[in-house]
Amino acid sequence: MSETAEPTLIARREGIAGTLLMNRPKALNALTLEMIRAFADAIAAWKDDAAVRLVVLEGAGGRAFCAGGDVRAVREAALAGDRAAVEAFFSEEYAVNTGIATFPKPWVSLIDGVCMGGGIGVAVHNGPRIVTEHALVAMPETAIALFPDVGTSYVLPRLPGAIGTWLALTGARLTGADSVHAGLATHFVPRERLPALRAALVAEGADAVARFAVAPPEAGFAPHRAAIDRCFSRASVPEILAALDAEGTEWAAGQAKILRRMSPTSLCVSLELLQRGARQDLAACLATELALTRVVVNDHPDFAEGVRSVLVDKDGAPKWQPARIEDVDPAAIRAMFVPVTKEG
Repeated sequence: MSETAEPTLIARREGIAGTLLMNRPKALNALTLEMIRAFADAIAAWKDDAAVRLVVLEGAGGRAFCAGGDVRAVREAALAGDRAAVEAFFSEEYAVNTGIATFPKPWVSLIDGVCMGGGIGVAVHNGPRIVTEHALVAMPETAIALFPDVGTSYVLPRLPGAIGTWLALTGARLTGADSVHAGLATHFVPRERLPALRAALVAEGADAVARFAVAPPEAGFAPHRAAIDRCFSRASVPEILAALDAEGTEWAAGQAKILRRMSPTSLCVSLELLQRGARQDLAACLATELALTRVVVNDHPDFAEGVRSVLVDKDGAPKWQPARIEDVDPAAIRAMFVPVTKEG
């Protein structure tokens, strides 16, 4: 059966739960506008339905929970000058993020496999958020010259220490255990227990999670925890790079090398966004992100180039404008946020 022969988001009533299955396995369940609208429909149908006591969210195919938003489609719309299509995608996606955050019942995400970007957005604003040993969690936006969105400009600054900034700028990939220690996930459940957990959720409710959760292994980033805080708490990207250079370790050199591959503009935009997000509530963060998409996606060349390099041609050779972090004008970065201030 072709992937388009059934819904891309399958919504069902099972027991006391509303269940949602993101169903684009060949695309790692990347979010389309069709899926986003189906999320909105489910939220509207179930939020006040007393028979639905929780929502259980999963990804189809065994490889991914959700690899993020369909940024290739967004790039095509931007290149075609279709600002309305770009606006629709982000505005409706962020409205779903808000709907999940304000959903008055547990929104239980079973994260088994890849969970990135928009996939984090449909999980992180409610809970419980369960990860397995096969989970891989990341915010890889700087590699495609976007920025941490879907409300993560609120979430990331509130993670312990400077972990959120480190994740946002480097796109570091976390294991399931890592994501619990970082604060993005709430429970660690081995994959073999997921079918039994799911059955218990639809029969009993979200309290069943505690019976199946186990203590996660130590975080892979634990040996570098102090260095993350020392380096990624700096006020600017050049200062972060200088701090990494001063560490004099193989790990720090590797982080600096990663940063120098990312879009310089995106790094500076992302850091400014997180610094603002630390002072804003979720609604304000989402409004800031939406206004910023209008500038970054439609008007700056790096987004189209980043998506081309990573997802279209896959050559890993983006030509950023400007090419070096040292050449980014801080005033130009601040100016990208001016429309946000005007719109409140």
